[in-house]
Amino acid sequence: MPHSFKFLLLIFCLILLTESKKHRRRRWTNQMEIQKQASHVYKKNHDITKLRRNKNDQLLRVNEHDFSMRPAFGGPAIPVGVDVQVESLDSISEVDMDFTMTLYLRHYWKDERLSFPSSTNKSMTFDSRLVKKIWVPDVFFVHSKRSFIHDTTTDNIMLRVYPDGQVLYSMRITVTAMCNMDFSRFPLDTQTCTLELESYAYTDEDLMLYWKNGNESLKTDEKISLSQFLIQKFHTTSRLAFYSSTGWYNRLYINFTLRRHIFFFLLQTYFPATLMVMLSWVSFWIDRRAVPARVSLGITTVLTMSTIITGVNASMPRVSYIKAVDIYLWVSFVFVFLSVLEYAAVNYLTTVQERKERKMREKFPCTCGMSHTKTMMLDGMYGDPETNSLAGYTKTPITTEDVEKQDKMVVHMTLNSNSSTSRKKGLKGHVGLRLMQNTHTIDTYSRLIFPASFIFFNLIYWSVFC
Repeated sequence: MPHSFKFLLLIFCLILLTESKKHRRRRWTNQMEIQKQASHVYKKNHDITKLRRNKNDQLLRVNEHDFSMRPAFGGPAIPVGVDVQVESLDSISEVDMDFTMTLYLRHYWKDERLSFPSSTNKSMTFDSRLVKKIWVPDVFFVHSKRSFIHDTTTDNIMLRVYPDGQVLYSMRITVTAMCNMDFSRFPLDTQTCTLELESYAYTDEDLMLYWKNGNESLKTDEKISLSQFLIQKFHTTSRLAFYSSTGWYNRLYINFTLRRHIFFFLLQTYFPATLMVMLSWVSFWIDRRAVPARVSLGITTVLTMSTIITGVNASMPRVSYIKAVDIYLWVSFVFVFLSVLEYAAVNYLTTVQERKERKMREKFPCTCGMSHTKTMMLDGMYGDPETNSLAGYTKTPITTEDVEKQDKMVVHMTLNSNSSTSRKKGLKGHVGLRLMQNTHTIDTYSRLIFPASFIFFNLIYWSVFC
């Protein structure tokens, strides 16, 4: 009995020992597998920027620094490079003297407080939420009227941080800024507008703004175009700006030159004005006795020119100097107005002539009768010998037509006697008498003088302003 008990106890101990060895072997195997997995994970994620960190173990350590102060506070000025890519030039307003531009504004600087250890990651990119926690340059647009950062679908802001602390800060902005325009040559003008950037708080002793790559810092989209302007060039400049209360500041300039397209104004302004001037010359070929026709034509052209001038000035700022288009329109208006005055002079001289004829008929109620075949009409072209040759005519029965012809002849004889007296006073009096005798001579001269003067004006105008 004791031997059998000992045998059973021995078997039981062997069983326990065997199970214990199996358990230890299984435990060691699991540990080895865990170590292999851990080493595999470590090899795959050996960059610490890839590891998930707790709230108290942030990679950039934003909470450990006071970012209300600029980098290297108390030391030399921190250099901040700037480059700009112009996305679109949205509009140019002559009335408000401003322009609207959409651009990508980028800043480059170094803040060692944002450096982080990394062997493979070239950079880390963040959105606008981190921008509110760190220091960024306080650049603003000088002479800006309105500006905003695009926020569709989120704020268009990018912050990219490099391991050594280099920072790239980019924004998509639309800005409306003032542009001092000179309209003395409008619409044959060329305008130069400027967008100015400057730090608001930091003087040149704390922050040094500069173009990162010189003229290459400004890039434009090839598709940029405007309806009224041709974009000739973009270029950058920089200089210091002084404020008596705060000091010197670095200021950056984006300059662009615009040349206005003239074809639109040729169709809408110059060509209609020229047609109105030419239309006013038509009255020189209309009979001077057609008062309604010539008066209505003159008034119509004057009113049309007034409408053209009003329409052009309505789309322009109320500047205190004369524009090139004003010169052309007002000279055209003067030509149209002079054509109306020309007919007023013709009509007045015609009235004076008829009054004198009436007085002559009252002064000489009875004249010698003349045959119908030898009656000469008054046209201002007969000389004294032809007038004196009428003495040999005999009396014949006088009809109504003969009375009118005789009246004209009497007037002709009287005026010719006055003209022979006036020849002694010189050529000026002779020309004036000829105009009194035949008032349509003014129209004849006007047909040549008005077109020649207007062509001469156009030659001078386009040679000066083009």
